[in-house]
Amino acid sequence: MTGHRSFTEHMQAQAAETPGREALVLLSETGGVLSPRTVDYAELDRRARTLATALRRHAEPGQRVLIAHRSRELFVTGFLACLYAGLVAVPVAPPGGRGHHDERIAGIVKEAAAVCVLTSTEEAAEVSQLLARTGHGSVVCLLADGPAATGATVAEPWQPFVPEPDTVAYLQYTSGSTRDPRGVTVTHRSLLANQRAIQEALGTRPGIRMGGWLPLHHDMGLVGQLLHALWLGGTAVLMTPASFVKRPANWLETVSRYGLTVSGAPDFAYEMCVQRINDSQLAGLDLSRWEVAVNGGEPIDPATLAAFAERFAPAGLRPGALAPCYGLAEATLMVSGTRTAPAAAARIVDAAALEAGRVTAPTGPGRALAHCGPAASADVRIVDPDTLRELPDGRIGEIWVRGESVGPGYWARPAETAAAFDCRIEGGGGGYLRTGDLGAVDDGLLHVTGRLKDMIVIAGRNLYPQDLERTVQQVSGLFGAATAFAVPGPRERVVIVQELRARSRYDIDLAALASAVQQRLSEEYEIRAAGVLLVRPGTVRRTTSGKVERAAMRRLYLRGELTPLHRRTEPETGSLPAVGRQR
Repeated sequence: MTGHRSFTEHMQAQAAETPGREALVLLSETGGVLSPRTVDYAELDRRARTLATALRRHAEPGQRVLIAHRSRELFVTGFLACLYAGLVAVPVAPPGGRGHHDERIAGIVKEAAAVCVLTSTEEAAEVSQLLARTGHGSVVCLLADGPAATGATVAEPWQPFVPEPDTVAYLQYTSGSTRDPRGVTVTHRSLLANQRAIQEALGTRPGIRMGGWLPLHHDMGLVGQLLHALWLGGTAVLMTPASFVKRPANWLETVSRYGLTVSGAPDFAYEMCVQRINDSQLAGLDLSRWEVAVNGGEPIDPATLAAFAERFAPAGLRPGALAPCYGLAEATLMVSGTRTAPAAAARIVDAAALEAGRVTAPTGPGRALAHCGPAASADVRIVDPDTLRELPDGRIGEIWVRGESVGPGYWARPAETAAAFDCRIEGGGGGYLRTGDLGAVDDGLLHVTGRLKDMIVIAGRNLYPQDLERTVQQVSGLFGAATAFAVPGPRERVVIVQELRARSRYDIDLAALASAVQQRLSEEYEIRAAGVLLVRPGTVRRTTSGKVERAAMRRLYLRGELTPLHRRTEPETGSLPAVGRQR
């Protein structure tokens, strides 16, 4: 897996060496059944070359091309075609649905100065209308399934582009912001370095079958699910995200039916499988070949790991298959991770010490904390975000990362690049990425505790919103997604926004549920929630990768744009903003 200077060169070598090997198995739902379409390396390479030739008629090497496909087949072809043509691919979620996603795409088109958008016959009208109404009507829409792009018409001969290691391969736009997206610049060097890191950490082998349902415009789906399979000369078995959400059993049935050895998802997906896969569906699964079940992309709940391992052990799942990992787009994908047994994946730490910024064995009330393995071919340090001094093992601070996987910065954002990339530890070395994530290294293992910007500080105690959210969700089986955040005042105050599950709000004592939330938080954390809002399903915003957008929810709350089914406020917090209209 060495010797190539770019992913483009590596991919073309794979196609030449094993043209008949399956590159993609694309699963589409027909009549409730997932039916496969297979694409081998020769066909994928041919289609990428043809589309690359068509792209070069509209764009020059180094220019940016948006890839906005619902079709996974067209997405993969379009992404490789951009690499083949020397263009900078910019994967984005397909348009449609919620308005803030359309705002996001329009923002990316503007910042990236995209000259072309790859779309399809089915999606062209929708994409063109979006571009026109957001002031980008001059951007060319190229049909990836049109005659010129598929070779149905005579095209000029293929002219290969040979990238250098530091040539930009693509821009990975982070999912944390809808109005102000930031594009991480990923070079061929950083992409190849991260592929090696993933292989070393997870023990993946050439020619394996791997895949799942993760969106391909997100870094975990693109780098870890699709490109890693192609880098290994293996087969990527790809479902749609919708097929998982509609029926979580589809994911594990795909792992079982196609003998996937590697598949992964964020923590919430494992929880959905535990809750929604019934005994009959479980009985038909064979998970004995699933060697690496990656859990990453959002905070990992130790209880989820334990519940998933127990629930699917009868289907042959080995406990050691569960692999907690940590990564971020700024480091291409993986930063830390390993194959590990659940007994080692979580530990009980002292709750008071955790709030004081330390990871220690409990001497009083404890709290479960998952680890995300050792560093994967990266230099990971824990740094005090204020003094910029390195902290010793067991102390919680900001996670800083250095290594070849880290990209050169954010596209067209020199100030933000300077603030986050190539940072120097006080009294130590430079070249580090400031991740904005909090954690501690203990016994060589990275424990991620939260986001610096999400931290809630009450009377000098550091409270992590995901801990509060998990505690609240345990109050009732009627509760779905939740978010916790702080609001300003003479002192920070906590607000909880808690979704009720669909069809669960009738004949329910909402006031009693809100009171129970406050009581639970008081008992476990000795805090009083300034406000508890019970809301409809779908109110809590998530990023494309499934992370709760706490900052966005806080803004909506402070602007009075949430409409709760029920709202409970402490008498002393009458100054909190009115929130929507009461029901």
